[in-house]
Amino acid sequence: MQCQRVVLALLLMLPVSPLMAADGAPGRGLKEIPDPELNLMRGRYTVGGNNVAWFGVTMISQWQGPNGAVVQGALTLGMDFRNGGTPKLSFQPSVQVTAADAPLPATAGRSIDSTGLANASGLVQSVQVAGDGNTARNVTTLTVRDGGVPTALGDDGSRMAQAQQGGATATAMLDGNQARLLLQVDGQSLVQQWIRNGSVGQGIALAGDGQTASNRLQLELVRNTAANNLPLSQNVAQAIGMNRGMGPGQ
Repeated sequence: MQCQRVVLALLLMLPVSPLMAADGAPGRGLKEIPDPELNLMRGRYTVGGNNVAWFGVTMISQWQGPNGAVVQGALTLGMDFRNGGTPKLSFQPSVQVTAADAPLPATAGRSIDSTGLANASGLVQSVQVAGDGNTARNVTTLTVRDGGVPTALGDDGSRMAQAQQGGATATAMLDGNQARLLLQVDGQSLVQQWIRNGSVGQGIALAGDGQTASNRLQLELVRNTAANNLPLSQNVAQAIGMNRGMGPGQ
């Protein structure tokens, strides 16, 4: 589990929050450890970035209104690190909007503000509801494993797919350092997922009644085996050696 946290933080480049206040004074209940004492600590190491062979992201979002209208989107993003240097990128977007003959119920006087999510960092899940009889679900999974890299995805060079019909819009895009999936129904709902520098998130905002929305985000990281990764093997051996003589009975 510790390895998963280290690798995920490495990939997302999450900012590290300082334990001390800006003036350098320790906070309440905290004691600053002097450098000479830190130098005596043993057994510290982190898994190197060269242990990552492949990183993949799958996003699936769906919204359905009480009138039968459906908006859905999906994207897959793969980054192959096996050749070193800049990873080989693959991206596949897919979107669809199915309109219904009956109009959606009015949502006069209701509003939801989700703009603050753009400033959120780390892992974020948000559900905002201003109606009745709604169902919302956010699911995120992370798989870290050793073994074979998934078959390379087809990539036609497209970095955005968009469908629009009757006030409903579905967008899947890869823009700069972020991948995003967005479903929007004017005056009714906003369903979104993203992965960007420092943040992975899911958000659902429903202003209407009787709506169903879901987000599913799957992250998969494939590591090189230790036998084929000399730097990692050296790190582990060094950590074991540094821990000799520690603990009872030694």
